[in-house]
Amino acid sequence: MALCQLKNYYLLYSLYYKFGISSRVEVEIICPLGKKVLFSDYAGGSVRKRHGRVVGGQGDRYNEIMLIERLHEWNVTVDRAIEIQRDLAGKIIQFGSIVSPRLILGLDVSIRNRNEATAAAVVLTYPELKIVEKAFETGKVDFPYIPGLLSFREMPITLRTCEKLKANPDLVLVDGQGIAHPRRLGLASHLGLFLNRPAIGCAKSHLYGNYEEPPVMRGSHTDIIDNDAKVIGSVLRTKSGVKPLFISIGHMICLSSAIQCVLQCCQGFRLPEPARLAHLTSKGSLDKITPNKRI
Repeated sequence: MALCQLKNYYLLYSLYYKFGISSRVEVEIICPLGKKVLFSDYAGGSVRKRHGRVVGGQGDRYNEIMLIERLHEWNVTVDRAIEIQRDLAGKIIQFGSIVSPRLILGLDVSIRNRNEATAAAVVLTYPELKIVEKAFETGKVDFPYIPGLLSFREMPITLRTCEKLKANPDLVLVDGQGIAHPRRLGLASHLGLFLNRPAIGCAKSHLYGNYEEPPVMRGSHTDIIDNDAKVIGSVLRTKSGVKPLFISIGHMICLSSAIQCVLQCCQGFRLPEPARLAHLTSKGSLDKITPNKRI
């Protein structure tokens, strides 16, 4: 990644002023220059300055706590959506690891009758994985279902759900693809940029790239390879004998750390707990399940 080739101090400057990492998370950055940097951002004030402009006005973000950015409009054509993906893909940071996260956010969207959607956000403590907050939003989605453009269909209602949160999560697990995507900007990567924090794509199905089935034991994984023989994700067995998940970098994390985080968040289920509980919330069934319910 080109950003890694810069001097270490400029790297830290760029991360601080461009991406606004949460005060609770430390991102471990290992550069080709041979120096390991542990970077923490202080987010104590409600107004910050980035690249000479004050961030804090209503035109810049949705949410006071999470600093959700407005990077583009959503009412766009298919051609413009593809152009936006190609432009934003270069902003994804594909390295870093999360050190002692305190809160993890799970996001999911369920759609009925083609365009009736419920987006869910569930915040859990880590490592206890106990719910501290949940929110949901119902409404219609306007963008058509087109493989590879899921974020333009699901992100507006997802961001409106995130607006309701009071918690400030350190990491986001998204039911969707990250960079394992034809244009390297799946739902998890797109959300990572808007939410200004590390994100992991944790998809239940395959979208793009070639792979071999991993062994049946929990923790087994194989690479997802693109047409240029580059690793863009991992097929991860999170529970022995069940279908694997498709894990990829969303934003501000490396693949090995993403795999480790997903496994650490699994509690005997196929899905990691933040994504599993977000899925149940989007279906309206979180408060109805029994302890033995499996998804």
